[in-house]
Amino acid sequence: MQLSLRSMRGMKVAFAGLGVMGFPMAGHLARAGHEVTVYNRSPDKAERWVETYGGRAAPTVAEAAAGAEVFLLCVGADDDVRQVVGEALPALSAGAVIVDHTTASAEVAREMAARAAERGIGFVDAPVSGGQAGAETGQLTIMCGGAPDAFARIEPVVAPYTKAIRRMGEAGAGQLTKMCNQICIAGVVQGLAEALHFAKRAGLEPLDVYEAISKGAAQSWQMDNRWKTMSEGRFDFGFAVDWMRKDLGLVLEEARRNGAKLDMTALVDGFYGEVQALGGSRWDTSSLVARLERPQ
Repeated sequence: MQLSLRSMRGMKVAFAGLGVMGFPMAGHLARAGHEVTVYNRSPDKAERWVETYGGRAAPTVAEAAAGAEVFLLCVGADDDVRQVVGEALPALSAGAVIVDHTTASAEVAREMAARAAERGIGFVDAPVSGGQAGAETGQLTIMCGGAPDAFARIEPVVAPYTKAIRRMGEAGAGQLTKMCNQICIAGVVQGLAEALHFAKRAGLEPLDVYEAISKGAAQSWQMDNRWKTMSEGRFDFGFAVDWMRKDLGLVLEEARRNGAKLDMTALVDGFYGEVQALGGSRWDTSSLVARLERPQ
């Protein structure tokens, strides 16, 4: 993103959902000089955010949204999006824009965009990639769906936590692009898990294998950031298996609608189910290797 696109004027913004992603994302907005009001279902987390970054915590979504020029949310799933947007809409003035960073369905994005348009409010579905580390360092990739004018208005606002951003089309296009992202990750992590498992069974030193192959065609972000920790059996990172299964569920549901054949994605989704059965619901997605190395 070019510096010229960054907002030079502090705006009145609200942020709902202060989980491992939302907490630092809202913090970047405050540090950029915006007037930030936050809401979280658990009030203590909102108060902790205020202690860390300043700004103000509101007791309800509507009170957070009141007077906001941009209302952002990063919550759990479709029904959470419906609830938060439904509570925010009556409090927002015509001309405001809602930015939904939740990974949700394209269907709910289109539904919320239509509801917002009835009130003269813009809506951009803007799921992110980059994980907790990307949120904390301000290095997220954002895939957006929505009207061009709404996207142009929010692009400089989200710049403080953005590494790359692109409008992919009308409402729902951002969510569809995030589904492509999750399909790719599922395949890469499964391949990485199998390669690591194979290396160990073949009597190779895992870190030597990494050094040998990580500068060639097999290189990936997952290899560079997860090979060592996978080889050590450490899975205590930000993006949990439960969340990945939620995302892959959205992918497979959309594929049933559009006719896409996702054999590998369905297979890996089942493998993540096995990881959950091992007690790994909150393990990082790289824990796919654990099902290969469990005692037979």
